[in-house]
Amino acid sequence: MTDVCQLFENNRRWSETIDAQDPLFFDGLAQIQAPEFLWIGCSDSRVPANEIIGLKPGEVFVHRNVANVVAHGDLNCLAAVQYAVDVLKVRDVLVVGHYGCGGVQAALANLRLGLVDNWLRHIHDVKQKHWDILAPIANGPSQIDRLCELNAIEQARNLCQTTVIQDAWTRGQQLTVHSWIYGLTDGIIHDLGYSVHSPDLMDAEYEKAIARIGQAI
Repeated sequence: MTDVCQLFENNRRWSETIDAQDPLFFDGLAQIQAPEFLWIGCSDSRVPANEIIGLKPGEVFVHRNVANVVAHGDLNCLAAVQYAVDVLKVRDVLVVGHYGCGGVQAALANLRLGLVDNWLRHIHDVKQKHWDILAPIANGPSQIDRLCELNAIEQARNLCQTTVIQDAWTRGQQLTVHSWIYGLTDGIIHDLGYSVHSPDLMDAEYEKAIARIGQAI
């Protein structure tokens, strides 16, 4: 087990390594934040956004919560989205789930974990909405993974429906919302086929993405 004090030593070594490789790195990083991407992902410690997509600090704005949920009443998430879209002018928003998500697994198995159960109600809603796709799959990893995919698509669609995204499209801002999923066992990201850059495409692309999940069973 790593002691908290060790983290300071790790940080010092990391800072020295970065400075040796690029003496201007921290000066440049401190001057401006100009990411082109917003990553909305799961809080799972095994899913580090920057590392997965090979970007440096300052190149991706990140919001994470349990099971990568985009809830219309979550001001934390919406504030991050609004800042990224309206102030930072990101071009792409990546809603990224991951296979084997513990939150999704808990919702699928109707586990009682405490306060987080209220948050996972959002995943229960996705499960119930798409039970026709999930029911034919035997209980186990495959069923969990299908719900992880469905959840990522649903949360991306939720994002498209927010006033922040709708207003950005209305004023002609270049902005695309994507739904991806990450594999813990191989480190590979998969495109779930839901990429929307206009409100006119929102529903049609959603139907096609959900249909692909159903056909893949």
